Amino acid sequence: MTNIFSRIFGVLAAKRFPKKIQNFINKSYIKAFNINMSEFESFQNYESLGALFTRSLKEPRYIVKNNQMLISMCDALVSEEGVISHNGLNALQIKGSSYSVNLLLGDFILIKEKKKLEGGIFVNLYLSPADYHHYHAPCDMKIIKAIHIPGKLYPVNLKWLNKKAGIFIENERVVLECETKDGAKFFLIFVGALNVGKMRFCFDENIQTNAKDTIQTFYTYKDLYILQGDKLGFFEMGSTVVFLGENMIFKSLVKKGTKVRFGDEIIQKIT
Repeated sequence: MTNIFSRIFGVLAAKRFPKKIQNFINKSYIKAFNINMSEFESFQNYESLGALFTRSLKEPRYIVKNNQMLISMCDALVSEEGVISHNGLNALQIKGSSYSVNLLLGDFILIKEKKKLEGGIFVNLYLSPADYHHYHAPCDMKIIKAIHIPGKLYPVNLKWLNKKAGIFIENERVVLECETKDGAKFFLIFVGALNVGKMRFCFDENIQTNAKDTIQTFYTYKDLYILQGDKLGFFEMGSTVVFLGENMIFKSLVKKGTKVRFGDEIIQKIT
């Protein structure tokens, strides 16, 4: 039912109401979620609620380039972070509730690549309805593979993370297998949620989410390089991005409960 509701919501969010009504809807949404619009166009410039959700920055944010630092991919709350266990490849969804990294990554990531994550780090970044919904490359990187994993669309806010175990491995998601310039392995997982009708990816329009697929689909790439800060895509409303980093390579610089912005340095490359 959550998938159907999200598709219906997506249709309504895309609807363009008469100007006065749309302005009222936009202003009400901004007020309800206390959204800071200083980096964005005026509410009057968005012709639908969906356009407001997926608003772009008026001006690019300044990013300090440092090959040893990975930046936050998005504006978000760090809902959890820590070390991936050696025993069973588990990471925390939230305190007291874990998820299987093996199941999270799906069927098309090689076992030997998953094994590299034992003792590595995870950082869970939750995007609220108020946040900027685009996501960007955390470093100069190479995308090796993308996997679309169909699933549910449960909410991923803190209330639901505490209420329902295993949301990340039940929800629809897209997994990117990536490498740094010097070959260190990491994964970015984009988790769908209630009202997230689509996850869009700039580098491949073939990745279709919130569709009627029931099987996992993978896409491989040759020489697909993305520069730090370049746009990867966007959520059509709030959701979660999970970072998984190889053991002995990455160190988290953030703590649970920290609010981060796209461009903030959140992970250090230690080798």
